[in-house]
Amino acid sequence: MKYPDPHDDSSNLRADQDSDFTRLVEHALSRRRFLFGAGAAGLGAFFMTTPRVRAVQAETGTVATAPVTTAAPASTLLGFKAVPASTADTVVVPEGYRAEVLISWGDPIFADAPAFDPAGKTPAAAQERQMGDNNDGMTLFMIDATRGVLAVNNEYINPELMFAHQGREMTADDVRTAQAAHGVSIFEIVRTDQGWQVDQTGRVNRRITASTPMDITGPAAGHALLKTAADATGTRVLGTFNNCANGHTPWGTYLTCEENFNNYFGTRAAAFGPTPLMERYGITARDERYQWHRFDERFDIARNPQETNRHGWVVEIDPFDPQSTPKKRTALGRFKHENAELVVADNGQVVVYLGDDERGEHLYRFVSQGKYSDNNKEGNRELLSAGTLYVARFEAAAGELKGKGEWLALTHGRHGLTAENGFADQGEVLIKTRLAATRVGATTMDRPEWVAAHPDRQAVYCSLTNNKNRGKKENQPVGGPNPRPENPYGQIVRWMPTGGDHTSNTFEWDLFVLAGNPGVHQGDLYAGSANINADNIFNSPDGLGFDRDGRLWIETDGNYSNEKDFAGMGNNQMLCADPQTGEIRRFLTGPVACEITGLTFTPDYKTLFVGVQHPGEDLAPSHFPAGGDSKPRSSILMITRTDGGVIGA
Repeated sequence: MKYPDPHDDSSNLRADQDSDFTRLVEHALSRRRFLFGAGAAGLGAFFMTTPRVRAVQAETGTVATAPVTTAAPASTLLGFKAVPASTADTVVVPEGYRAEVLISWGDPIFADAPAFDPAGKTPAAAQERQMGDNNDGMTLFMIDATRGVLAVNNEYINPELMFAHQGREMTADDVRTAQAAHGVSIFEIVRTDQGWQVDQTGRVNRRITASTPMDITGPAAGHALLKTAADATGTRVLGTFNNCANGHTPWGTYLTCEENFNNYFGTRAAAFGPTPLMERYGITARDERYQWHRFDERFDIARNPQETNRHGWVVEIDPFDPQSTPKKRTALGRFKHENAELVVADNGQVVVYLGDDERGEHLYRFVSQGKYSDNNKEGNRELLSAGTLYVARFEAAAGELKGKGEWLALTHGRHGLTAENGFADQGEVLIKTRLAATRVGATTMDRPEWVAAHPDRQAVYCSLTNNKNRGKKENQPVGGPNPRPENPYGQIVRWMPTGGDHTSNTFEWDLFVLAGNPGVHQGDLYAGSANINADNIFNSPDGLGFDRDGRLWIETDGNYSNEKDFAGMGNNQMLCADPQTGEIRRFLTGPVACEITGLTFTPDYKTLFVGVQHPGEDLAPSHFPAGGDSKPRSSILMITRTDGGVIGA
């Protein structure tokens, strides 16, 4: 969950009767199916709903009634029995599977670190040697067959859970503890007879926090807009925070992505007003949640206004060298990054797909200047320092849920990115990425979050989580890949690069799924696409990832009220989809008030690591994972099959 945006879309939709939307619905219903791009399989029976009604059986939760949409073709890829929706304070997995906790917030990752203190009085020195809070994106890097390195984002904290005073009486020491709980946790895990376990003596174990020194690299390094009193060079910065999702490279490095960095800045200077650039990134004078600016002047925007420009980047980390310096890669643009999905194109160029997670923002692609080579390890490590950043523009005929698209280069001197329009050079284009995307005419999207490329590299998928502003704001019209106004459910868009070439500047796109609730809405786009039914309803798709066989794993971060528009959906969940047939099955449900996020597999795909983030947020009644009267803690789960088989097969 990315504070301050906890599932705040309206709880019940207003029927939108404007003529454009009505025509779109009627057109979609008349076609009754998705029209897919070249080489992709159709789902069939688009939005055709049968009159049958049946109950959603829940082991522990609310029973909901909903019409059943026409079933997608039977999948041979999905080999597990779907689990029902749940509102229980536990994790539910399919029959024949088990879920165990690997590590939780506050657990030691060094042998000399203290155990978790539930009293909320952990000093920064202890938190710096413990698992950080609110684990999110992660990647497992193998050392050998029985040992690996797990790199995990620690996105943010819940002050109401971290401190005995629930964040109401912050001190300088509290801020240092909070900063130590952010960033990235890196630790070795070892496979034993009892399964995978954390090795607190691991050689590469490391905590990267909001105070860790880092290099700024790429076209914006040394730019005047990145210079501060503490760093006159504009090339050295302290820390990374609000690290949402992630990526990894074929040369063995970890990519951690800075998202809602704006939440950490503020000022008490009454006369200070945020600049237009600050406002575009959501930076305001007030910061009542974290209060870092009160005790660390780096975060006071009146004293250090350019410190804000030094955050919002993708950071590359060597997980095997605890002495290495993380590098902020400015060539990949500055915005609220979700994840970084890397594909090596046929010609060797590295392509990275990137979503900007805010309503009405954009989808990006980076293409490296150099080329990847198996025989040039050092050269590969600089591939993300130079290249071209692009932003997507989607096109579609009126009422169509498919179309074509174009990648627009964010290059100084092109498409109006000139000094006259506020972009003095390429560094400024990248520091002002959002403004540049608007200038070139990119499509505003319904919160583009995780991007995942199919293992055959023919198609790329992006979760569009939700958007309560769609259709309300002039720059967020209804249509194309964003077909619903006041969209509370979200959708997953996919695109196919022209000729299968990820460096091509054109693509075809369609919608893989429109999330919805056919039990609440009938005969319109809010019921969801044909592959949504009473047994797999969900809202707000967020985390995405493929396994080697092409199963698409979908994690949700949405409204868990289980009422009104969201009746029958229960807690947040993880689903698995067959991209060819379109079938989607619910694989896992999480505890109360959590988000399911982050996923990575062992090389044999027999263990799946999944994150449970912020159970019990806002003091909701959760005691996961320990139960009883324990404090809820974000945790990483290990999912295995009791027969030792491949997950999902």
